[in-house]
Amino acid sequence: MRTITAIITTRHGYEDAMKKALLEVAENVRKNEPDTVGFFISQNSDDARVFTTYERFSDQAAMDNHNNSETVARFFGIAQPILDGEVTLVISDEISAKE
Repeated sequence: MRTITAIITTRHGYEDAMKKALLEVAENVRKNEPDTVGFFISQNSDDARVFTTYERFSDQAAMDNHNNSETVARFFGIAQPILDGEVTLVISDEISAKE
């Protein structure tokens, strides 16, 4: 299983726009990406500007399909101008999970 953890911080006042953009990605994943095993979005309870995604893919091809999708490109088009700093990405091979 391949995973991506992303930490995304938006500029003040753009929290709702970022949340909406992330939820649009999640909806596309739900409808169109059967090999994306899990797609989780969290918003920090202490700082609403900080979002975390945890994404689980059956294999590298599924991850590539997701990352190269039109939906992800559209997300970054929306997100790029409202980011506060760089997105932190951690790409990993999952070694344990509770399902």
